[in-house]
Amino acid sequence: MTASFRFAATALCVVLFSIPAGAAEMPHLQAHGTTKQLVVDDKPFLILGGELANSTASSLDYLNAKWPILKSVGLNTVIAPVEWDQIEPQQDRYNFTVLDGMIKQARQNDMKLVLLWFGAWKNSMSTYVPAYVKRDYATYAKAQDDKGQPQDILSPFDPDTLAADARAFSAMMAHLKQTDTAHTVVMIQVENEIGMLPVVRDYSPQAQAAWNGPVPAELIAYLKAHQASLDPYVRSLWEANGLKESGNWPEVFGESIQAQEVFQAWYFAAFANGLARAGKAQYPLPMYVNAALIRPGKTPGQYPSAGPLPHLFDIWKPAGPDIDFLAIDMYFPNFTDWADKFKRPDNPFFIPEANQAGKPEAGANAFYAIGQLDSIGFSPFSIDNIKPENSANLTGAYDVLKQLTPQILAAQGTGKMRGFRPRVSFDGVVDETPQSFVLGSYKFTVSFVDPWTPKDKQDIASNGGLIIQTGDDNFIVAGKGVVVTFEDAAPTKQAVGIEQIVEGSYVGGVWKPGRWLNGDESHQGRHLKINADGFGIQQLKLYKFR
Repeated sequence: MTASFRFAATALCVVLFSIPAGAAEMPHLQAHGTTKQLVVDDKPFLILGGELANSTASSLDYLNAKWPILKSVGLNTVIAPVEWDQIEPQQDRYNFTVLDGMIKQARQNDMKLVLLWFGAWKNSMSTYVPAYVKRDYATYAKAQDDKGQPQDILSPFDPDTLAADARAFSAMMAHLKQTDTAHTVVMIQVENEIGMLPVVRDYSPQAQAAWNGPVPAELIAYLKAHQASLDPYVRSLWEANGLKESGNWPEVFGESIQAQEVFQAWYFAAFANGLARAGKAQYPLPMYVNAALIRPGKTPGQYPSAGPLPHLFDIWKPAGPDIDFLAIDMYFPNFTDWADKFKRPDNPFFIPEANQAGKPEAGANAFYAIGQLDSIGFSPFSIDNIKPENSANLTGAYDVLKQLTPQILAAQGTGKMRGFRPRVSFDGVVDETPQSFVLGSYKFTVSFVDPWTPKDKQDIASNGGLIIQTGDDNFIVAGKGVVVTFEDAAPTKQAVGIEQIVEGSYVGGVWKPGRWLNGDESHQGRHLKINADGFGIQQLKLYKFR
C-alpha cells in the first residue's frame, strides 16, 4: 500500500467554486480570536441543533410530520442523515429526491441543515452501502478479523471502495452546489462513528500488505514536528522503537495492540480524507468526522478501534488535512472530562450528537460546550422523538442561548467568556465542589447547590451556565441553578460589591430589563443567584472599595 492511496479520490473532476456578484459566500469556517466559527450568509452562526433519529429523514412524509416538534424546541439547525444506498440505488444512477425534499422542508421551516453522510461506515458497520457494493465482495473487500473471517464492514484498505464512496459523495456535493443556492446545508459530516470491531484492526490481505509496508512519510514528518506535544499513547510507541524515521509499521511502532490501533487509524483517516477531498473538489463546505467514545476498561476492538479519538488525534490530523475538525458524540455522564479533550488549538469544538434530547442535563451541557469550549454548536440525538414533558430543559436553554447569540459569538475566542456545570463521573457521581475562575480583574466562584433548598429536592447535575464580560465591571450571567460570588483577582485584594443586578431578556437583540435584584434575591449584595426552576439572564455590575 503506497502513500498515494490517501489521494486516490483526486482523480475525480475538480469543479471550481465561484460566487455570483452580490451573493453571500458559501458557509465556511473563519478564525475568531483563538477559535474558529461557522459563518453562514456572511455572519457567524451558532448551531442550536438536534440530530434526527437514523431513519427519520429517509421518508419525506415521515419527516414532514416532525417539523412542529423540531420548531417547538427552538432549533435553528437539524442534523440529518443522508444514505448512500438511497442516493445511489443503482451503480452510477443517482436519486436526490429525498435530499431535495428534505432541503425544501427545512427552508419552509426556516431551518439550516448539517448532513451526515452514511456512506461506507455508520457506527463501524457498512449497513448503508448500496446493494451493488454489498453483494460484490470480490470488488469491494470486506474487513477480516484476526482469524480471517470476513465482517460486515468494508475495508478502508480497498481503493475500489474509496472510489465508489467518493463518486457518490462527490455527486451529492455537486448537486448541492447547483441546487442549494440558499445555503440551507451549512456543514457535512463524513461517515459516522468510524471504528473497527470486534478486533483492533483489519486483517484482510490488503490490510496485511499495508501493515508490512512503509509508514507514510507524512506521518513521520508530523511526529518529528510535534514530538514535544504528542499524546503519550502515540509518543510512547514511537519512542519505544527508537524514534525511527523509516520502516514498516511494526518496525516504527511495534506490534502491540496499541500499535495496531495507530496503524488502523491512519488508514481510516486517509479514507475519510480522500472522501472529504473529493467532495470539496465539487463544493467545499466545512467537513468533519465524529467519534464514538470509550467506556472505562475497554481495549481497542472492545470499543470502535481507531476512530478520531483524542489519543489518536496525532494520527488523524496528518492523515486527514482536508477534514476541518474531529467532533465528539457524547453519551456518557462525564461530559466535561471528555469534552475538554476535544478542544484544541487545531480542533474547533462541535457536538453533533449528544445524549438523548430529553435528558435533564442537556441544557447544562449546551451551556458548557458553548460558553467554555467556544463550540460551533450543540445537538442532542433523536430530537424528533423528544416528549413534551421532557423538553422544557432543552427548550429553556436554547431560548436563552438564542437571545445571547450575538454576545456569545462576539466573546468566543477572546477569553471573555466562561462556561460551567458540575463535573460528573462516569458512574454518575456529581462533584459538588464550587468552581472558580478569573474574568477581567475579578475572580468568580460558582456553586451549583442551593443552600436554601433540601438537597434531595435538587437535580444538581442539571445546573450550569456561562458568564460573559462586557466591560471592565460589567458581566452577563446566564444559566440555571447557580450561586455566584466575587472577589478581587488582583494582589491588592480590594473588597468587591454589587453595584447592580438586573434580570431580563434580549428581545430583537435589545436588552429588556426586568426586576432589580439588589435585595433578598442577592442576599443583600452577597451573591448573584439564578434559581434552578428555569434558565434565565441577569446583567451584573460590580465595583471595588477599600
